[in-house]
Amino acid sequence: MVERFFAEITGKRIRRGVFKTVEELEVAITDYLAKHNANPKPFKWTATADSILEKNVRARAALEKVKAGTK
Repeated sequence: MVERFFAEITGKRIRRGVFKTVEELEVAITDYLAKHNANPKPFKWTATADSILEKNVRARAALEKVKAGTK
């Protein structure tokens, strides 16, 4: 969940800004957090454990094909 939150703050605030100093970046992050915490919305899992595990199986199979040179 932490990775998901960092992806969100990166996409919604950091990449959209221009920061000339570290202090400007810190202010932007602090402002984003204040606004986010004023009206927080929980993350909801939409994938089932089975679908995640199946994706892992497919990814491993694809990696093994690449390793074997058979794409």
